[in-house]
Amino acid sequence: MNIAVTAEGPDLDSRVDPRFGRCAHFVFVNPEDMSFEAVKNQNATLGGGAGIQSAQLVSEKGAEAVITGNCGPNAYGTLSAAGIQIVTGAVGTVREAVEAFKSGALKATGEPNVQSHFGTGGGQGMGGGRGMGGGQGMGGGRGMGGGQGMGGGRGIGGGQGRGR
Repeated sequence: MNIAVTAEGPDLDSRVDPRFGRCAHFVFVNPEDMSFEAVKNQNATLGGGAGIQSAQLVSEKGAEAVITGNCGPNAYGTLSAAGIQIVTGAVGTVREAVEAFKSGALKATGEPNVQSHFGTGGGQGMGGGRGMGGGQGMGGGRGMGGGQGMGGGRGIGGGQGRGR
């Protein structure tokens, strides 16, 4: 079996990256002998479609399962269509996540566990607060998409915006 784990770094002792489509690396692990291959995720900086492109990469590399922190609906649909098991909720190191999967502590999920575009705002949000041009900011004063801004933050500049 070939397992793809989203990772912040390129080895078994790297932390699991909670983002699927925009993770820094994919570490492809053979759980039998823990041999691995790390691949830098070139899709992490795409403006859109990172989840789908990353799912296609994982499929092309022959993964039968993905272990990650979170998986949105677009990536989930692409991975499911390719017959790849999706395991969410992983934390710790890549090695720990694979061991947890092998022991049955981590199990495949039946649905995405975050909304589309999760992880795109880096925790700061985009356009929130009193944003561009001194108005209320894009999306009605609370960020693109309503709510609190993409990424769950409070807007560029801590909610003060840039353009008074």
